This record gives sequence, structure tokens and C-alpha cells, in this order.
Amino acid sequence: MSTRAPAAGTRRRARAARPPVGRATPRDPETRLQGDDHESLRLWLRLFTCTTMVEREIDQLLKRSFASSLPRFDVLAQLERAPDGLRMSELSAATLSTGGNVTWLVAALEDEGHVRRRTASEDRRATIVTLTAGGRRHFAAMARAHEALIVRLLAGLSAGERRALHALLGRAKQHLRHEGTPT
Repeated sequence: MSTRAPAAGTRRRARAARPPVGRATPRDPETRLQGDDHESLRLWLRLFTCTTMVEREIDQLLKRSFASSLPRFDVLAQLERAPDGLRMSELSAATLSTGGNVTWLVAALEDEGHVRRRTASEDRRATIVTLTAGGRRHFAAMARAHEALIVRLLAGLSAGERRALHALLGRAKQHLRHEGTPT
């Protein structure tokens, strides 16, 4: 790390970047946005905050009541929807997790007796993961507690408000799918 003072040219550029004395500076960087842009940003931040708050509550419930976590719950939920099991790559895609993280989660769930791994008969390089009977019971208990928590967390909205919000978010989801994700 250099302890030398910045070069004269650097100091001039820094001064030039400062707003002139007497001129008001914007309160926040979003003020440069036009029309509905600022409102869109505020909406995204609100959605993100609400999602984070709900995820935190769910994770705490799962840890406290089931010695589990939201990522484990997600793996079990995906497997519960696939009675014949999923390949590790499918499980990774379905949970939006890296292959390494899914491998670690599956190994832990297998150690606990909740899932079973087997080699795919059509491709010996692939591994199929399925729920065990104990894993189904464990997931069912977790899913009931999860749903009860979500009901409690969203109880501040009326049934009509929840339906309206669901419909609006559905429209946003369709638009996002249409826009695609930049690669």
C-alpha cells in the first residue's frame, strides 16, 4: 500500500468530480431515474426485503423445530414432487444450487436416513436421489409447520389482498420470463 500523496492530476480530477459549492447534491443516486423507474426500484427493494424476512423466519423455524435448514427443506420438497427421484444435476437445477452444495446436502440427508442415492440404470455415471419413507414423514411434518408459518406471516393481508398480490406478482413473473435472463 502506497503512503505517497496522490499526484496533482489525480487531485484535480477529484476536485472536478465534486459538485460546485452552492449547488444542491441529489439525496440519493436513484433521483436520476425517470418516471416509474424509481418506483420500480423501490418495489424491487420491498420485494427483496420481504423475501429475506420470510426466508429468515422459515430458516429459524426449521432449525429450531427440525434441526434442519431452508436448503435442506428445498431439496426434500423437490424430491417429494418427484416420486421416481431426480438426478443430481436435475436436483441442482431445481433448487438453484451448485452441484457441490447439492452433493453436500444430499450426503447429509442420506446420513440422516431421509434420502437414498442409487446409480441410474440407463447411465451408470448418473446418480438418482429419492426420498425414503422416513424422509417423506420428516418432510410432511416440516411442510405443515412451514405452511402454518407462512399463513401466520401473511395474516396481515386480507384474503382479497393476498389474491390481488398473487395475481400482480404472476404478471411480473410472466414478464420476467419473457424478458429472459442476460447471460
